[in-house]
Amino acid sequence: MELAFWCVLVMGVLPVVTVGIAKARGVDNHAPRDWAQTIDGYRKRAYAAHLNHYEAFPLFAAAVLVAATQGAPMATVNALAGAVVTARLLYTACYIADLATLRSLVWLAGWGLTIAIFVLPAV
Repeated sequence: MELAFWCVLVMGVLPVVTVGIAKARGVDNHAPRDWAQTIDGYRKRAYAAHLNHYEAFPLFAAAVLVAATQGAPMATVNALAGAVVTARLLYTACYIADLATLRSLVWLAGWGLTIAIFVLPAV
């Protein structure tokens, strides 16, 4: 199976990993949605990264599927998808570490790489 498809799996799992970091000290399972309003610090930032991973996933998954089915060179798709995953992991680390400007730059890089995957078959 192509690396790009494994990257889709990794991107799909990232929200679960980041919410796990946010919930490391426990959560009231009777009111799990209310819990997010009670956290602060790195746990709140991990939760915010969790939400952003859900936002980034659909476009990335669609981009990989479009590129793979519309004749883009899979070696390039694989390389770009790996770069997106790397950017998203760096994004998460920057978010948790509260490196706001770097986080935004890394987010932009990941978004740009995702767009590049999507339009790759057209170039």
